[in-house]
Amino acid sequence: MPKMKTNKSAAKRFRRNGGGAVTHARANRRHLLTKKAPKRMRQLRGSSAVRGGDAGRVSRMTPYM
Repeated sequence: MPKMKTNKSAAKRFRRNGGGAVTHARANRRHLLTKKAPKRMRQLRGSSAVRGGDAGRVSRMTPYM
């Protein structure tokens, strides 16, 4: 049976943490940073887990993650 193809855009956006949950970086942290409040920037740090309905979709797009 041939190998499954990985969706490369999804592979760059998502990671799996030690507990097996799919995580992603938060949006709105790339540009136009001067107008954003320091509190907002602190809250955008780090990564967050993908919601339950989308986690299955991400797993199908990245079969070897």
